[in-house]
Amino acid sequence: MKQQWKILVPLMLSGGLMACTTTATQSPDTDAPTKKESSVEKDKATTPSAKKDVVERKKEKDSVVKNEQPKQKVVSKPKIVRPKVEGKKLSDGKLILGSKEWIHLPGLKENLDSRVDTGATTSSLSAVDVTPFERDGKDWVKFKVEHNGIKSEEVSMPVARWVRIKQANTEKGERRAVVNMWVEIGDLKEKTDFTLADRTHLSYPLLLGRSFFKDVAVVDVGRTYVQGKNLEHDGKKDDDKKMKTE
Repeated sequence: MKQQWKILVPLMLSGGLMACTTTATQSPDTDAPTKKESSVEKDKATTPSAKKDVVERKKEKDSVVKNEQPKQKVVSKPKIVRPKVEGKKLSDGKLILGSKEWIHLPGLKENLDSRVDTGATTSSLSAVDVTPFERDGKDWVKFKVEHNGIKSEEVSMPVARWVRIKQANTEKGERRAVVNMWVEIGDLKEKTDFTLADRTHLSYPLLLGRSFFKDVAVVDVGRTYVQGKNLEHDGKKDDDKKMKTE
C-alpha cells in the first residue's frame, strides 16, 4: 500500500505540474485572436472608404456648426445726397459753368451758344472762308464766323500757332490756324486760344475747352446757362434797337 502511494504521489504531482504548464502556455493563445482583431480594425480604419467616412462626418459637423451661427443683418449704407450748388460763383471766386453757356466774343460783337467740354483741351470756333496771309513777316489769317443764321463780318487776326488735325479718311492731317481771342462769360474776361474749324454741321458754333476754364472756373454738367447771356452785346437786342430808331 505504501509502495502504491509512493508511486501515485509522484504521478499526481507531475500531473499537476503539467496542468499548470498547459494553462500558462495556453494563455497567450487566448489573447492572440484579440490582437489580430485589433490590427484588422486598425487596417479598416486606414482604408480609403474609412477615411472618406471620416471626412464626410467632419463636413457634416462643420455644416451643422455653420448653420447654428446667427445670421448677421445686412445694413445698407445711407445714400449721400450732395446739396445742389446754387449761384454763379464758388466761395473762392471761381465761376460755375454749366454744360452749355452763352459766350461773348468782343472782337465779333456776338453772343454764341457754346458747349463746355471738359474732355477737350483747346477751344474751337466755327470759321468759314479761312484765308492765311502774311503781314510784317508773320502769319495772319482772315475768316468769318458762320453758324445757324449767324454770320459775322470778315475778321483778320495773327496766327498764334498752327496745328494739324488728322482725319479718319485721310492720311495727311488738316492744317488749322489757332488764334488768341478775348472771351467774356459772366463778369469774367479772359484771353484763350481757338482752333478755327468749320463747325456749321455741328450743333454749337463754339466749343469751350479746358485751357480756358481750368484755373478760373468749375463745370457743373447738371446745369446749363448758369452765367446767362450778355444782353449788352446781344445781336437780337441790337436789331430791336435799329428797328425802333428806323
